[in-house]
Amino acid sequence: MKNMINTSLKNILFILFLALSACTKPEKSTEGKIKRETLAFAPKVTGRILKIFVKEGDFVKSGDTLAILDVPEVNAKLSQAKGAVKAAGAQRDMAKHGATENQLKQLRAKKAGITEQFKFAEKSFSRARAMFADSMMTPQAFDEATAKFNGAKAQLTAVNAEYNEAEKGTRPETRMATQGQAEQALGVLQEVNVALSERYIIATNDMQIETISLRVGELATAGFPLFNGYLPNTTYFRFTVPESKIGNYKKGEAIEITVLYNKEKLKGKIQIIKQLTRYADITAAYPNYDIQEAVYEVKIIPEDIPAAEKLLVNSTIIL
Repeated sequence: MKNMINTSLKNILFILFLALSACTKPEKSTEGKIKRETLAFAPKVTGRILKIFVKEGDFVKSGDTLAILDVPEVNAKLSQAKGAVKAAGAQRDMAKHGATENQLKQLRAKKAGITEQFKFAEKSFSRARAMFADSMMTPQAFDEATAKFNGAKAQLTAVNAEYNEAEKGTRPETRMATQGQAEQALGVLQEVNVALSERYIIATNDMQIETISLRVGELATAGFPLFNGYLPNTTYFRFTVPESKIGNYKKGEAIEITVLYNKEKLKGKIQIIKQLTRYADITAAYPNYDIQEAVYEVKIIPEDIPAAEKLLVNSTIIL
């Protein structure tokens, strides 16, 4: 009877041990990701891809040409801008130099002819006025002679003003206006030339091309990232740590991490610890923290940069 009680007690204790073991979760290692700083190149103008000079995986340097776009609309605007510059320049030069010698000759001849017409109208008007005073001319005929004289006088005044203006040159206001139009046309031409140069997609930084979004013949819209890549020597390790464990880490502390896929161990220092506000930024696939806890990002800079550059981006690491 006593043996049966002892056996039953042992069984109960074993069951309780199993239950407690099942309820107690093993401490999980902190998982993170290998990251690199990224950069994207996008065209400033919309055009069809004419040629691509790089492939995915290539390392490019600042100033390298990555692709050329075909932008026929810019070529049309270039022709229009050149025409506008020529027209505005001609107007400016005309206002600056004034009338030509041939124009002055024409005005002199015009002035001489109208002067003779005025003299004739003046003589006719003098005779008509004397005859009208002696009642030898009807009022209708005298009015006609008066109208001819006034018309000839007005034409002479107009041609004299036109000739004097041609001799003195264009007004300063007109010259300033034409100069402004010429400068405006040059500005439009410069703008078109800048847009034309944007056909060439140039690398602004050294980088390794990761992805090319489009292919030759496809339409690349302005602002659409056409090339994406990684900046050299920017590899770092990123972990998300819950509030309950963040006290174990300090800025500047030396840390050793293990790369999961090749078991390689690397050392680094904590560069920054900052709180995360979005769940999408959490790197661990199965985070071990309470929902009410704040989550922090721990960024570690590797000591051996060349070795870290050889690691695969976004691969899992263990802290």
